[in-house]
This record gives sequence, structure tokens and C-alpha cells, in this order.
Amino acid sequence: MPDTEPDLATFPPAPADGEVRSLDALIIGAGFAGLYAIHLLRDRQGLDVVALEAASGVGGTWYWNRYPGARCDSESWSYCFQFDDDLVRAWQWSERYPRQPEILRYLNHVADRFDLRRSIRLDTRVTAARFDEAASRWLVTTEAGERYAARFLITAVGCLSAANIPDIPGLEHFGGTWVHTGNWPEAGVDFTGKRVGLIGTGSTGIQAAPVIAAEAAHLTVFQRTPNYSVPAQNHPLDETFRNRIKEAWPSLKARMRSNTNGHPYVPADRGTFEVSDEQRRAIYEQAWNAGGLSFRASFRDMMVDRAANDEASAFIREKIRGIVKDPATAAALTAFDHPFATKRPPIDTEYFETFNRDNVRLVDIRATPITRIVAEGVETRAGVVPLDIIVFATGFDAMTGPLLRIDIAGRGGTRLKDAWAEGPRTHLGLGVPGFPNLFTITGPGSPSVLTNMPVAIEQHVDWIAGCIAWLRAEGLARIEATPDAADTWGAHVAEVANATLYPTAASSWYLGANVPGKPRVFMPYLGGLGRYRAVCDTVAAEGYRGFTVAP
Repeated sequence: MPDTEPDLATFPPAPADGEVRSLDALIIGAGFAGLYAIHLLRDRQGLDVVALEAASGVGGTWYWNRYPGARCDSESWSYCFQFDDDLVRAWQWSERYPRQPEILRYLNHVADRFDLRRSIRLDTRVTAARFDEAASRWLVTTEAGERYAARFLITAVGCLSAANIPDIPGLEHFGGTWVHTGNWPEAGVDFTGKRVGLIGTGSTGIQAAPVIAAEAAHLTVFQRTPNYSVPAQNHPLDETFRNRIKEAWPSLKARMRSNTNGHPYVPADRGTFEVSDEQRRAIYEQAWNAGGLSFRASFRDMMVDRAANDEASAFIREKIRGIVKDPATAAALTAFDHPFATKRPPIDTEYFETFNRDNVRLVDIRATPITRIVAEGVETRAGVVPLDIIVFATGFDAMTGPLLRIDIAGRGGTRLKDAWAEGPRTHLGLGVPGFPNLFTITGPGSPSVLTNMPVAIEQHVDWIAGCIAWLRAEGLARIEATPDAADTWGAHVAEVANATLYPTAASSWYLGANVPGKPRVFMPYLGGLGRYRAVCDTVAAEGYRGFTVAP
């Protein structure tokens, strides 16, 4: 909830029936990206800006993802806005890895601190956007029929906001309750005394399982693809630690903005086989006990050399087998089909320990596939699992899904879904050929989901705001990525990815493999956030090379 009760009268009014509200810029979304875009464009450039948000509150991902156990997997004090040092000093994080309610409180605090709510229309879902070539304006329509015209259209829709609900026959016949973790009811779900089925063991399922198991009468975890996980080693933050962070903040901020991943750590400059077996084991142990995503930074070659990755994988398998008491369950949990961290690498709080509980059962649906959902529960080839509640932790139609669920049409009426029929095509993940004055924040082709997201978001919004300021200063009406630049950048994104182990994870959502029929294209840029920032800065300094402009 907000720190203060907002004055609803200050919210931007809806356009009257038949009216088209004219704006300088329209932003879709009010999460991290949308909030910062309002601040830069409205407060620093004086533009007439409105953000349209489908939810009933700000927060984006952190509004919708209220499922049990939802936490950030970036260190709390680094998972924040960095553009205002006073804001950094003012907010006190309680834990190393904050829970969803705390992050949502933070984003509401930011909205209030910078008076952003008066530029946000909540409960307003954008359904279509069409570029009017004659007027050089985007015409935007909402689900309620409201219409807007804006010179610039900025999509702050998030990379993980389009819930992926698997097409399992019979769901409509289920006699109990079903929910998706990405659209969790605000009132919550009461698992007390219930038989619960959890489908999905990605990062969300790994976070949710221990919490659900502690409340439910029985939990059945349906696992298709086992996932590596490293303990979070979460703990409260004390005042001494907070003060150390504040004192070191200038250097920490510089590191996060210039390194590969936007996190406050850098990969160790050593190879896996440059140390003895005993030293390697000690390094892994130290990283395991420290917890968190930095485990993959133990050696510089972990994500590019299969033999090096195999060493880390073997260590993690050994750890899991040492935790899980039932050998058959441990074997199923460690039957990995991909190298470590080539899919999103979760961090957990007693996930593997959960399978030692008497009220938890693992079902390997590669061995006994789900055939359908029936009134009583989930039917597999081995029989029906009786359930009262089904929880889908099946992730998202990542990166492209949130954009393609809006009917976006550019020059000549070309729809984005047609332009991207064979995979996303962008220049820098910022601009799309054929779609003038459309900016995509952390879009496909940018580092985005492989980084500490607020750092990547700030870089993108800074670049977009700078571009808009330049266009206005130069008296230019349009900017559009060129097809050649998009093709060149796309080839570079693929080349960098293919130099690593990431594309070998055939079931990864980085490739779109979790959505049937989705083109298999590795979407994030793996060249590193620091290198990417330098490329973007150079493009801007050279008059936005790779883009065409029109007066």
C-alpha cells in the first residue's frame, strides 16, 4: 500500500467520450521503468506525459506477483533506483533479499516522493496502438475505449508480465480453485487443510513450494524440468551493514553501472582448472555458504566452457543429494537437462529441504506425463492426483509476449506480431524498424533479464529521454531504427550468445522454448551491461547511428 493515501482527484482524467487526449509521450506501464520514465520526461523535460497501467496500483511485476514466497533474487540494497542518492539514503531495506510486499512499498514510496501518481491512470489496459503517418503520432486505445494521441510511445510493460498458462486439456472442468503465480489474487489464497498441486519448478515454483508446504495439508510438486538452485542465505540487514553500504555507495554504483551484470559483484578472474581440486572445492563451498547469484561468478569460464560448467554442476548435484533424504526424489531433482545457469538460476530458501516433509511429494512428469485435468485433480499416466487447488508456476511469455499482446501497428499498418513472426528484430532492444517513435524499455536484444533489472532500466530510460530531448532540440519529428542496423545488431546478439553455453538449454525461456509455437531465438544480449552501455552511448554521440530521422 502507498505510504500516504493518494488524492484521487489529482489523477489524470480519462478522455471524454469521442475525445482524443493529446500528449507528448504515452507510457504503458507503471513499474520501475514507467515510474522513472514519468520522472525524466515530465519533471526534467516538462513534457505532457501519461502512463497507463492495467493494474489497480503501481509496481508492475511486484504488483501482480504476490504469490507465497515471492522475493527478489538481487541484493535489496542494489535492487533499487540509483538516480537519486537522497532516495538511496532514505530507504531502509530490512533483508538481504526482500519479499514482494517490501518491494511494493518501496515503489509506492517512490511514486509518492516524486509525485508521480498524478500522471498515472490505473485500471487502464492498453489494447491497441497505431502509428498515424500523416500526423507523426501514435493513436492508442484502451480496453474501455479511451483514446490518446502521443508523439512518442514508450513501452514499460516489463519482460515477465504476460502469464504463460499451459494448454492442459480439461482445466475448465476442475472442481477446485486454480491460480497463476503471475496473477495472484490480492486477497491471497488460503491453503490451510488443502491438497495443493504446484505445476512448475522454475524460480517461482522454487520460492513458492516451501511456503505452501508449511500451510497445506499436502503439496504435490509436478516437475517437468529439474532446476539447479543455490541457497539464498537470506538474513536481516543491521545498521552497521547499511552504514557500510552508504559509505561505499559511490563506488558500488559505479561498479554496477559498468560491469557485466549490474550486480555489485564481478566474476573472479580465474579459470576453473587453474586451481587444484581442493582449492576449487573450497571456492565452491565458500560461494555456496555465501549464497545468492554470485555463485556463478566463482570462475570466469563457468558460462563459456562446458567442462568448467560440469564441475560446478557436479558440486550442486552433490549438495542436493546431501539434503534430500529419499534417493529416488534426489535423483529426479538432479536429472538436469542443461548446464548450470543457462536457464534462469534460482536462489532458494529451503526448497530441497521441503521434499523431506511428510506432506510433500514430487511427481516427475517426464516419466509420468500429465494427460489432462479432471474435476478431482490432475490426471497423469499413473493415475489421478486428487487436488483442491492447482497453482501454475509456469512462468511467462517472456520479453516479446507483453508487447505482442497489444495490437501494435506501425508504418503502413504493419503489425508488430507480423514483423516479429520469425523472432524479435530490434536495434539495441530500443527501436524497431517500421515503428517510428516507439521505444521499448529492456526489450529483446538488450541485456535486460540477465542483469540487475533496475540498473538496466535506468540505462534504457536515460537513453530514451536523451534521444527525445535531442529530437526536440533539433526540430525533428521522427526517429526509427533502420532494417540494416537491426539485422546487424541481431546477428551480433546471436554471435555473442553462441560463444557461451546459454543457447544449449533447449527448454529455456530465454529462447522462448516454454511457449508452444514461439520462434526459437535467444533474446537477451549477453555482451554485458557495461559494454552495452558504451555501445548505446556511442550510437547517441554519433547522431543516433542506425536510426533514421525526419523533420
